[in-house]
Amino acid sequence: MPDVLRVARKELAAFFGSPVAYIFLAAFLGVTLFVFFWVETFFARDLANVRPLFQWMPILLIFLVAAVTMRMWSEERRSGTLELLMTVPVTPLRLVLGKFLACLALVAVALVLTLPLPIMVALLGPLDWGPVVGGYLATLLLAAAYAAIGLYVSSRTDNQIVSLIGSVLICTLFYLIGSSTLTDLFGQRVADGLALLGTGARFDSITRGVLDLRDLYYYLSLVGVFLTLNVYSLERLRWAGSEAAGQGRHRQWQVAAALFIANFVAANFWLQPIGWARADITAGQIYSISPATRLYLSQLQEPLLIRGYFSAKTHPLLAPLVPQLENLLQEYAVVGGKRVHVGLVDPQQDAQLEREANESYGIKPVPFRTESKYQAGVVNSYFNILVKYGDQYGTLNFRDLVEVKGGSAGQLQVELRNPEYQITRTIKKVIYAYQGGGNVFSHITEPVTFHGFLSSDHRLPADLVQLRKGLDSILGKLRAESHGMLQVRIRDPQADGGELARQIQQQYGFQPMVTSLLDSNRFYFYMLLQRGDQTVPVPLPESLDRADLKRNIEAALKRFATGLLKTIALYTPPPQPGYYGSGMARYQALEAKLRENAAVRPTDLKTGRVPAASDLLLVVSPWELDDKQLFAIDQFLMRGGTVAIAASPFDVGLGRAGLTVRKRRTGLEKWLAAKGIKITETMVLDPQNIALPIPVERMAGGVRVQEIRSLAYPYLVDIRPDGMLADSPITAGLEQVTMDWASPVRIEAQANEERKVIRVLQSSPEAWSSESEVIEPNFERYGSMGFATGEDRGRKLLAGVVQGRFQSFFKDKPSPLLADKHEDDDAAGEAKTDAGEEDTKLKVAGVIERSPASARLILFGSSSFLADSALDLIANATGTQYLNPVQLVQNAIDWSLEDPGLLAIRGRSHFSRLLEPLSEDTQRFWEYLSYGFGLGGLAIVFGVQRVMRRRRERYYLAVLREGKV
Repeated sequence: MPDVLRVARKELAAFFGSPVAYIFLAAFLGVTLFVFFWVETFFARDLANVRPLFQWMPILLIFLVAAVTMRMWSEERRSGTLELLMTVPVTPLRLVLGKFLACLALVAVALVLTLPLPIMVALLGPLDWGPVVGGYLATLLLAAAYAAIGLYVSSRTDNQIVSLIGSVLICTLFYLIGSSTLTDLFGQRVADGLALLGTGARFDSITRGVLDLRDLYYYLSLVGVFLTLNVYSLERLRWAGSEAAGQGRHRQWQVAAALFIANFVAANFWLQPIGWARADITAGQIYSISPATRLYLSQLQEPLLIRGYFSAKTHPLLAPLVPQLENLLQEYAVVGGKRVHVGLVDPQQDAQLEREANESYGIKPVPFRTESKYQAGVVNSYFNILVKYGDQYGTLNFRDLVEVKGGSAGQLQVELRNPEYQITRTIKKVIYAYQGGGNVFSHITEPVTFHGFLSSDHRLPADLVQLRKGLDSILGKLRAESHGMLQVRIRDPQADGGELARQIQQQYGFQPMVTSLLDSNRFYFYMLLQRGDQTVPVPLPESLDRADLKRNIEAALKRFATGLLKTIALYTPPPQPGYYGSGMARYQALEAKLRENAAVRPTDLKTGRVPAASDLLLVVSPWELDDKQLFAIDQFLMRGGTVAIAASPFDVGLGRAGLTVRKRRTGLEKWLAAKGIKITETMVLDPQNIALPIPVERMAGGVRVQEIRSLAYPYLVDIRPDGMLADSPITAGLEQVTMDWASPVRIEAQANEERKVIRVLQSSPEAWSSESEVIEPNFERYGSMGFATGEDRGRKLLAGVVQGRFQSFFKDKPSPLLADKHEDDDAAGEAKTDAGEEDTKLKVAGVIERSPASARLILFGSSSFLADSALDLIANATGTQYLNPVQLVQNAIDWSLEDPGLLAIRGRSHFSRLLEPLSEDTQRFWEYLSYGFGLGGLAIVFGVQRVMRRRRERYYLAVLREGKV
């Protein structure tokens, strides 16, 4: 090793003793900075990663490393010093390793000079250092392979130009083997094999932040092969003119070199099946099977089938993603063991499989437009995954699996969209759907008590007497099925002087029921299920039907079960004809995402009741809610449910006429005020916001010219981690959320209320609010901001959670359902038919006056941030599909339903880590600072080299003086 280091130091001294090293470093740094800021437009990408730093590295290193290695042996041969080297007491292997380390050290110095770039990105956004470490390691390994190739070529000629060209050609060949330029000409299987041979595909794999032993060894094997050839080449030069004399020894060298090369190559094939030897060094280990996935796979009782449908011929941007999905699916097979069966098929190669995919699972090929050098065309290909469990199945298509972001010069960046989350949430859904069809008690781990607070039969209406008998029958069967998990306790609240009635009114808010406003008979028919501190009321079915009562009890039991699909009741506003505001908005993206993990039941709440099987009520953009709709929301909360509301006093329209806004009444104002909550009639403006393409007029030679500019729009509040609740499941995986035209939420402390307030989202400290309904900027009047700046600067609460006991808004008031019944009776009395028929349907209603402590109210101060039009607006501004607001709501739902399994992996995305909002001047400052650091780094290298050179000179002078003495 000392000999190797001495040779390396000698070569480095030769590098820095001439302009070669500085030309190399300057060229490397200059091209890198140019690609980073200009070609890949780092600030325009708005992503907190250093992918542009390594994007062009495989091509850049080909030329730079070839330029460094071209003189290593060629110059020795040309100048005649090679013969001298062959006579020194240093083996050729040590000479080769010394020169190799010198080349690698020069590349390492060049990479150190680029370190200010990732440091800058880390200061400007949430940088994941895993891919950064992987990128630098991959670059060193690639440079090592290219250096070994260059040294070998240099040893074969005494002409440096020939050495340069030869090295470039061989390195380019290794790069092209695995590039899309060549792989697109073949099918998927051949393309995958070629990708394994190319240097580029392996490089991309490591720069993702996954250190796979197969990829690392691939580069080491290239180094080993070409260093072996280099040593053998030097030995052959040593034999020159004496081949016949040492023929036996020469043959030994040939055999040894051949064996070394064969072993280096063969080990690649031996390691190929070993997929577990990998380390995921990304933050959160986004390329590894998470504990959440392992948990769901451990719940399997039946075989789970995961089948990938991938066409051999597909779009060039999708082809590199197929091996990544294949590796991930194999990990599912390893973790799931015998319970998970994974298969990968090409339906276009098997007519029976294709027919099954089309007819049984609705999987069809998708036409992709492709372009080659000579023509444009369309390729129909499959890019789907099937997950099947029992008789339940779910499918994923390329829209579920792929994420696209616009890049520089119109190029698209295509990455997998958190594939583990997509596959695992599908597994969860099919498992829960399958288990939901069985016995609910098989998923309840602790006993549950049914409490019935029922009046005696002589107080109950006749219909309820019959329902009471049906209840006994239902409970008897459920107890037999529960195997001790269901206990029943039924009591009469009006017995013993009504002591129990007073107790349940104070504890649960249950007040006596009536059948009409004029009925003096008061009775009780309340039911609830309880386990520990968890209480779930069982609503009385509106139809008073025995089957509906059984469904309500089973729905309540499911709230205590694990592994069953939850149900969300979703209210969205009805269309408002003649107006293009949120009344016409669509919420398809929201509903589609909610259906990924739950059953969704749309409701208009007109009946005054929330669907009985609902676990959570989501009210989006409420519009002129009447008393019955308000009563439905109120009583769902009183039963201990979770109500999530996205509302604002403003309705913003995104129509052909541009942005329009008007104030509107939600119907929730008094209801919220009674709970100490107010959504103010102002909108938040924040200098930390999203830029939008906005039409701007300017004067040019007396002519008014209109043009489109991307300008900051303060009504699109850009919330970053400093404005989010830290370490909360609700904001898990979110680095950014945009709240569109949001209103501040005020939550006041209420006396005698056992409640907890959680502040989820807040604006920046520089935000202000405005009552103005003018939401289009006026740059002539207000300057670059476009809007008047308010005086109430400070953080504004835009989303929060209130949890605990609530008082009903309808306490001491008659039920709106009974008021409606009374009006119907009056109308029916005036319009009886000739047959004397009238509506005699019994309506029973009561008001629950107080909620249990488990009740939750989640508020979002925007009525538009979940609309498809708003999501598309931000997507156009960011250049990628934007679903962060929907993810926020999904997180809030999972948290409230105590189903946190997918929270940890939902937010994983290549395009979720964004830079902090920066002005153009700030961006220019950081760019120029990076240039300055580059020049400063070169100056430091020059200074260090000068100091070391002078130190060596003094050393040699001292040695000479001692020799003379």
